[in-house]
Parts: sequence; structure tokens; C-alpha cells
Amino acid sequence: MTVYFIGAGPGAADLITVRGRDLLARCMVCLYPGSMTPTDLLAYCVPEAECVDTANLSLDEIAAKLVSAHRAGHDVARLCSGDPSLYSAVAEQARRLEAEGVPYEMVPGVPAFAASAAVLGRELTVPGIGQSLVITRAQARSTAMPDDETLANFARSGATLALHLAINHIERVTEELAEYYGENCPAAVVALATQPGETVVRGTLADIAGQARAAGMTRAATIFVGQVLAAAGFPDSFLYSSTRDRATQPDSL
Repeated sequence: MTVYFIGAGPGAADLITVRGRDLLARCMVCLYPGSMTPTDLLAYCVPEAECVDTANLSLDEIAAKLVSAHRAGHDVARLCSGDPSLYSAVAEQARRLEAEGVPYEMVPGVPAFAASAAVLGRELTVPGIGQSLVITRAQARSTAMPDDETLANFARSGATLALHLAINHIERVTEELAEYYGENCPAAVVALATQPGETVVRGTLADIAGQARAAGMTRAATIFVGQVLAAAGFPDSFLYSSTRDRATQPDSL
């Protein structure tokens, strides 16, 4: 049998992929992070499925349940908030499954930064303004960041930033970033994207922290920094230019 690491999306139950929904509907065991995943998603499970909230389980306890379900002959849905490729602890769980000879697959989902950009109504790569996105987080009591992965190093590039797990340190983060982007650089925060209580604030690095605090943002928030958030007067993409020879320059180039 197989363990499926399924991206549950940013929150709204209808933003899980069709593949993820269909797998939920046939797996007899489902492990989900109750503190992050709306229980509306569990409505896709069959009534007789065993659904386990992992919010209070250690990594070893979670892995043990995955292994035992596999050995009992069950496919297992392991829901991950957003997309499994980002901040999901899938790597640690997969390592344990490999050691036990348990097969697994990863099913992508809509990541929080993408859902938040949709809420903002903004493309994060704009011609002539910004063509790179750095997805990172703040360092606090969480796992240490690699030495070279500092906000300062990322900020020196001028790339658009999407910061996860940083809302409770937004004053420190914005103060540090303002040294490189300038206090007038556009910034925005989206909390609980696509979920009840969704909240959005927009401003600059000079005032966004105060706005976020006033709005009561404390969890499930993505902080964006970059000129693309207020881009105007930019050139059209060459991809759709009337001057491009489509016969010799296909869309993939």
C-alpha cells in the first residue's frame, strides 16, 4: 500500500486538487494537521475512514501511524497544508518511511504564497519590474536557517520576497529589509488566505508592521515585499508581443 503526501491547499476545501480529493475519497486512513487544515476537507473522506489529527503528535508518532496503516493493508492520505514541497516536514517523514520500506507519493497542492498573491490580485513576476521570487521565512525559535540564507543576502538581490512564518516578528523583519529595499518599498500581508477571517493589509515597509498589528494578524500569514506589488507602466511581456515571430519562436522560449 502507499502513503500519499497530499497538498491540502491554503485552506478553502475546494482548492485541493482533483487528484488530492480523489485520493482522500479512497484512502481508509487520513492523517491531517488539525491546527492548520480546515476540517471541511475531511468531508471528502469516506465515512468509515480513520481520521487522525496530528497536531499533538511527534514526528516519530506520526511516522509510526503511517507505517502501521501501511502494514495493515491501507492506503494512507497524509494531508499537508499548502504544498508538500514547502515547510511541510515531508522530508523527515519520507526518510522514516524509506527506512521501513514503505512506498510514498507526493501530490502537489496550492501553496499559501500563491493563494495570497491571488487574494492581492497581483502577479509576482512583472516584466521590467521583477522576475524572481524568493520564498523564505524568519528565524526565531524554529529550526536554524543555513548560514548564507539570511534576509540581508536575499534583500541585496532586490528580488520579490514572500515570507512565511514571520508574522510574529514583522517589526524586526521589515526594519531589516528597509535597509536594502528602502522604507517606501511596497509591502503587503495576507493572513488566512481563502479561509474564514481572511485579512489583507497593504502599505510600505515603513508602515506595514503597524497595520498588521492593528489588524490582529498573528498566524497563517504571508508577508510580501517588492516593487511588483505596486507595478505600473511596465512593458508588455515579449511572449505576447506582436513583433515576435511565432513561427520560429514558440511560446516555451
